[in-house]
Amino acid sequence: MRDIQGLLARLFDVCMVVCGAGVASLIRFDHITEPDYYMPFVAFSAAFSLALFPGFGVYESWRGRSKLVLSSRVSLAWLVVQTCALVLMFSLHRLDQVSRLWFVYWTATSAGLMILGRLATHAVLARMRHAGMNFHQVAIVGCGRHCESIMTSIERASHTGFRTIAVFNASPELPIRSRAPLFDDFDTFVKHVREQNVDEVWLALPLSQERTILRFVNEFRDDLVNVRFIPDVRSLALFESCVTELLGVAAINLLASPLSQRALLQKEVFDRLFALFALGVVSPLLIAIAIAVKLSSRGPVFFRQRRKGADGRVFTIYKFRSMRMHTEEAGVLSQATRNDPRVTRVGAFLRRTSLDELPQFFNVLRGDMSVVGPRPHAIEHDDLYQKVVSGYIHRYRIKPGITGWAQVNGLRGETDRIEKMEARVAHDLYYLGNWSFALDMRIIAATIFKGLRGINAY
Repeated sequence: MRDIQGLLARLFDVCMVVCGAGVASLIRFDHITEPDYYMPFVAFSAAFSLALFPGFGVYESWRGRSKLVLSSRVSLAWLVVQTCALVLMFSLHRLDQVSRLWFVYWTATSAGLMILGRLATHAVLARMRHAGMNFHQVAIVGCGRHCESIMTSIERASHTGFRTIAVFNASPELPIRSRAPLFDDFDTFVKHVREQNVDEVWLALPLSQERTILRFVNEFRDDLVNVRFIPDVRSLALFESCVTELLGVAAINLLASPLSQRALLQKEVFDRLFALFALGVVSPLLIAIAIAVKLSSRGPVFFRQRRKGADGRVFTIYKFRSMRMHTEEAGVLSQATRNDPRVTRVGAFLRRTSLDELPQFFNVLRGDMSVVGPRPHAIEHDDLYQKVVSGYIHRYRIKPGITGWAQVNGLRGETDRIEKMEARVAHDLYYLGNWSFALDMRIIAATIFKGLRGINAY
């Protein structure tokens, strides 16, 4: 059944690629375009979508998962497909025959159709679930508040298609409040699960309950029941537990980057494409700013400084110079302060509007930085705050960003008090623990709209 659903989903996406091209032709030309010019382009994109979409996880089951994240995945995958098709058409010397406006209409229309189709499908499934259909029956084995929190999550998200029909209390000394039938006898619980044709058994247990985990796994080993382990590692893990695969073996990250390899790949692809697009759009502005900086005071156009990146690797960051040339004592780095005499008039405007950060898109292209991530600090500040701010070192788990969650929440500029840096680090750790492509898009949008109102930057 799942193979048929995957095949239908792939067929749907190919149809939407073709339909989007037709709709774009009607909008742009008032008729379907001649196939000699456009059909090869459409065929290439359809083929690339069949090859690349599975790698972005768009055909996986999204039961119980965010539809906003699904929409973001589809958008990113489609942009990658269109980029690959553009490169291929360019290499075949056929790109000059294609209307750029038609291409934009096609890209937007097909993306919209693919996303709307999925959202409509999930909306229909949600209606069916509200009517009592298409549910997966879940039996939970757990103890204490972790078990209760799992049940609460299921109740609040009934549209996801899960329903709790039985609970086994693995620690009777820790009472559990449950609307579903509650069991404390192993054999009675197992019999109930089999009689009710339960689809899934969730083991919401701490790591210390190894014997209980093995007991249930062995009991249902020969049944067609999905047994899932939802460990309670909140007292151990820095971030929400993230399961990865190492040497073919499942591993739970306790102190590691919470982003999977797939997520890092998606972020890397998006970063390079976005940086190329951004540099192409703002290139006239870069030239104008470079001239203004050169005329504002003596010195180079760009300010270069060594910063720490992912895993603590040191790289050279680029900014437009905003200060007059001056010297610092060895090992000492003074942050800019309000009415700082070192800041030029042009530099004050650049810092206030964050335009001085634009050259960092070159750092993104080089792979040193990401578009969104924790802002990199001077190495001298890293050495200082790492010793006094809890969790500071975990900012190095991913690449630093041009903008970040802390910055769009007003935490930028001078950190003259330790409390300011603690708040910034807290926001960075929140970003690491809650990363999604949709969150990156939200931060980029907030940066664009708030960029000209940097009241804390001077």
